[in-house]
Amino acid sequence: MPEDKIKTGKILIVDDNEDLLKAARIFLKRNFKQVDIEKTPESIPVLLKNENYDVILLDMNFTKDVSSGHEGFLWLEKILEIDPSAVVILITAYGDVQMAVKAIKEGAMDFILKPWENERLLATVNSAMQLRKSKLEVNELKDKQKQITSDIDHKFQDVIGSSSSMQRVFQTIDRVASTDANVLILGENGTGKEVIARAIHRNSNRKDEIFISVDLGAISETLFESELFGHVKGAFTDAKDDRPGRFEVASGGTLFLDEIGNLSLPLQAKLLSALQNRSVTRVGSNKSKQIDIRLICATNLPIYDLVQKNEFRQDLLYRINTIEVELPPLRDRKEDIDLLVQHFLQIYTRKYNKNILSVSEAARKKMMNYSWPGNVRELQHAIERAVIMGSGHILNPEDFFFSPAAQEKDRSGVHLEDFHLEEVEKILIRKVLQKFNGNITQAANELGLTRSSLYRRLEKYGL
Repeated sequence: MPEDKIKTGKILIVDDNEDLLKAARIFLKRNFKQVDIEKTPESIPVLLKNENYDVILLDMNFTKDVSSGHEGFLWLEKILEIDPSAVVILITAYGDVQMAVKAIKEGAMDFILKPWENERLLATVNSAMQLRKSKLEVNELKDKQKQITSDIDHKFQDVIGSSSSMQRVFQTIDRVASTDANVLILGENGTGKEVIARAIHRNSNRKDEIFISVDLGAISETLFESELFGHVKGAFTDAKDDRPGRFEVASGGTLFLDEIGNLSLPLQAKLLSALQNRSVTRVGSNKSKQIDIRLICATNLPIYDLVQKNEFRQDLLYRINTIEVELPPLRDRKEDIDLLVQHFLQIYTRKYNKNILSVSEAARKKMMNYSWPGNVRELQHAIERAVIMGSGHILNPEDFFFSPAAQEKDRSGVHLEDFHLEEVEKILIRKVLQKFNGNITQAANELGLTRSSLYRRLEKYGL
């Protein structure tokens, strides 16, 4: 014979009718791991102190009061004080609609009349079990979120800088964080756009709620709606279960959409519709769900140029940039490098258990003379690598490895970051054409383009 499925769930039944208690216990024990019974409600505090019950069935009328339900409501309030996540089902032989409505408003999950049908009782308890599970999952998520922020030892954790440009960023965060205004963060790759987004969230009224980060550049066109708006079971081949999208998950908290400039115009239209209506509809469903989010977006692209070229919707830009924060590249705030080096040095010496105390003056000069095309992220990785590879108490120039190509640009005074993407592409195409003496086929193969794609770019750039 096959083994019975593993029973789970802890149930507490509190009622002054001993026969009812025994009958309910016998029936529910077939389906749940533990069923405790208690005649006197005064024992509830001790029971809850010693055990975490998934579902509590509570009589509304004990011997002192026959039909008003007054005692049941008092003990319901007491239970929820002890355990705010408790799931309580109230039971009575004198139920009516008004009492049921009041019970739900006071925090009960459901209401059952005595005598009950066993199947109805089992279905109600199973539903209560699912609710308890959901509540615990939400609490666990909130606890994790609080844990992440509990070690903050200064106002803008990981946002390091004393330069005037960074002080302006801090001032903007101060002014905007406590509002629900949409924020657009502009800056090159590696400047710390997500760090700023998290700082805004941590200093907002939603700091105890969830922060959801979405890299729009990593989501394909076909999965965009499913990822952001969710889907229902059977909506497409791999949709084996209902799944909420990022908007739903972030509701109540902050949603950070990174690389928003990479969205195609059709996807921009869908995003704009969700933001305007403050609701989403899961793929495969006709029911819309209201959402309540604080929206923060970021891009490293020249978004205003994209609007001028009709590659980014102006109405969407108006929607997302109530407040703008522009992050300076590291080459423009080199006075912050010393602070950043000390910050990352502390992190990685602790992580890798190294006794490295400082950076030599020669190494410092090397870092100051470097252009940091990868910005703060590149500096962070450089420090981590130097800590791993370094052998002494002081990091020297040879402990740092910089990109030869970037160093060559430093010496020539020409930096890729000084150009827009299209200008870089134009220069590259011109050089490849020179290399192959104008041969379109060979140039297209070298660039990884089709001939027609290369011709379009030649016409676009007037080459």
